[in-house]
Amino acid sequence: MTSISDTRIAAIEARRDELQSAMNSRDLAPDAFVRLSKDYAEVEPVAAAARELRRLRAELGLLKDMLVDPNSEIRQMAAEEAAELERLLLDAERALALRLLPRDAADDRPAMLEIRAGTGGDEAALFAGDLFRMYQRYAEHKGWRVELISASPAELGGYKEVVASVTGAGVFALLKFESGVHRVQRVPVTESGGRIHTSAATVAVLPEPEDVDVHIDEKDLRIDVYRSSGPGGQSVNTTDSAVRITHLPSGLVVIQQDEKSQHKNKAKALKVLRTRLYELERERIASERAGARKSMVGSGDRSERIRTYNYPQGRVTDHRINLTLHRLDEILEGPGLEELVSALIAEDEAERLASLDEQ
Repeated sequence: MTSISDTRIAAIEARRDELQSAMNSRDLAPDAFVRLSKDYAEVEPVAAAARELRRLRAELGLLKDMLVDPNSEIRQMAAEEAAELERLLLDAERALALRLLPRDAADDRPAMLEIRAGTGGDEAALFAGDLFRMYQRYAEHKGWRVELISASPAELGGYKEVVASVTGAGVFALLKFESGVHRVQRVPVTESGGRIHTSAATVAVLPEPEDVDVHIDEKDLRIDVYRSSGPGGQSVNTTDSAVRITHLPSGLVVIQQDEKSQHKNKAKALKVLRTRLYELERERIASERAGARKSMVGSGDRSERIRTYNYPQGRVTDHRINLTLHRLDEILEGPGLEELVSALIAEDEAERLASLDEQ
């Protein structure tokens, strides 16, 4: 791991002190205080990690002076303490390096969760429903809020497609590695012969933008309203409440008909459209960065098979990090997903630290 210089540590602590001093100014306007407080909240944990590393280095320096003491007992004691301190130093170096890694600006954002049944017909739709319930329960475990945006139920249960907004602390940071193709291996309820089938569902997790991130010009939109229809084409209400919004520059189309109110359907459709436009812009910026890194935990490409849920063996395997957990039921219940999420984040951090060392 690249060693962090004392000069950089001093600069980090100086920046923290500078922000603290500015926040204590009597002439500070309220909006300036809010901005400085946000900056301070980001810098303070980094400064705390830097302070701990500086303290350990100073202690090790004192111990090294004791290693040349004429008293053999003092030398032995210093050698033992120095060995332990060097281990703590490695941990402190890594902790600070992680704090200094560039953050994904979207990590603190809420997310749009989209799940679509893939290959496998009715069984794929049932699996899409299982995945949605898993994320709902995980969200409940984290204290997040899930708002259903739209759903297309399948005849035998589950969903052909379901879209929901997930809000709470660190939603996108924890869910962003869930994007991809999820595969299930099990005996379908519709299968009389007891044969194991393989089906799939696609998960997309997109960060929701703030209004200032994506400006949508009304003249770039074509908005059509029509009567909502349910399964088989029957009308689900008698008013023209369904909304289809076409974003002319990008060609993106969003249809929303779950609400009885045309106004509510339009608001939800615009929310989905804004999220998808924001993701397009994120992808464009990422592709333009020279030497864009494809993480070991995957690129987030939705065509990428990322995980298999094997019911007969009671296991879940994440193919990106070659991790298999024999706790299928716990994972599908929601809280058990935490171990997979943590492992994916740890692998991503390790890969990014390694890329820093190569620079």
